[in-house]
This record gives sequence, structure tokens and C-alpha cells, in this order.
Amino acid sequence: MLLSFPNWIIHISSALEWGVGAFLIFRYGTLTGRPKIRHFGLAMLPHWIGSFFVLGYHISTDSIPLLLDMSEVINFFGSISLLWATLNLLKTTGKSQAAGYTAALAAIVFTGKPQSYMGADIFDTILQLSSIVYLTFLVLLLVLYRRDRTVFSPLTIAGFWFVLVFISVTVFCIYLATDVRGFPTLSHDDLLHGLAESLLTVSNLMIAFGAHRKIREFESEQQLKGQG
Repeated sequence: MLLSFPNWIIHISSALEWGVGAFLIFRYGTLTGRPKIRHFGLAMLPHWIGSFFVLGYHISTDSIPLLLDMSEVINFFGSISLLWATLNLLKTTGKSQAAGYTAALAAIVFTGKPQSYMGADIFDTILQLSSIVYLTFLVLLLVLYRRDRTVFSPLTIAGFWFVLVFISVTVFCIYLATDVRGFPTLSHDDLLHGLAESLLTVSNLMIAFGAHRKIREFESEQQLKGQG
């Protein structure tokens, strides 16, 4: 296998942490009696499933590219699910949706025009469209937090945004591994690959710990009300 044992631990941990984060957000929605938050936790599941396709790709020693392509397709629908869940949460704030849709449009315009995808490979197109949807989701997540700070912990929101750091560093590591260090792919450079993937682990931990913090805060508030 291309990955060393420590690198495998990092990859498996990042996948499990995202799943834990989804479960904790779902549980928080259950405890608070807010179904839209539960739906958000469920909306995280496609990305979680996509991560196992990536693991399968590495198990095959990167010999089945279709697994990686399928993860991109699943993650595309995962980004759409997160965007949909965030829009539904915005509706619960009882305020006009104009600001939310304006922010979504601004994110799309900022990231590029649709014409730029013409002629690209279908999976490259899906990856780029997924990035646009995810960026739109991030913008609306900030709008949601500004309107209702009881939904997510700032740490959880920072975790979702930190994914951009992971992506940026991964792109740079690919350049270093292939163009500077002479490896065929990033997977062949165990050091840089592990470094990049560790940032996704940090991101997922932030999401999970933030959700756990909201659960603890809610339980503490309930205890205080019970004592009062």
C-alpha cells in the first residue's frame, strides 16, 4: 500500500470525526427539539460516505480512479445537501431571505462564471461546481450565525471554513510532491500527503468539538432551569 500506518490513522480518523460531528449535531437538534438542526446533521452524511470511497481508492493503491471520481460525485450532492439544510435553517429565523440569496449569488459570481467549465472533463466540472456550492454554503453559514447564534458553535463554523485551508494546502502539496520532489502523485509522498490530510482531521475535530460544546451548554442551561 502507498500509505504508511500513521497516514492510514490520519485518514481513518478524519473520516470518523466527520461522522461523529454529524451525529453530535443531530443529537443537539434532538435535545433542543429543532428538527432543522437534525436535518443538517443528516445532510452531512453524503460527505461522510464520500470519504469511504477515498479510503477505498487508497486501499486499491490508487489503482481504481473510478472510486475517487465517485467520491467527487457524492461530495457534490453532499455540498448541495449542506446548502439546502442551511437555507432551511435560515427560514427558521423568521427574517427575509433576500440577504441569504444575495450572499449565495455573490459567492457564485466570486468563484467564477459558468462558461469557465465548458469543455472540461465531467468529473473536473463536478469538482468545480461542488466547490462553488460549498463556498455558497459557507457564506450562508455566516449569515445564519449572525441571525441565530444558538444553532452552531463558532468552533463548528470555523471548522467548516477550515476545510478551505485543507484544500489550499493540499493543492500546494500536490505541486511540491509532483513538480519539486518528483513523485508521481501526492499519495506517493507520504510526508506531504499526511501533512495535508492532517489539516482535514483538524477541521473535522473543530466541527465535532463545537457541536459537543453546544450540547454541553444546552444541558447546563437545562440543569439551571431545573434547579430554579
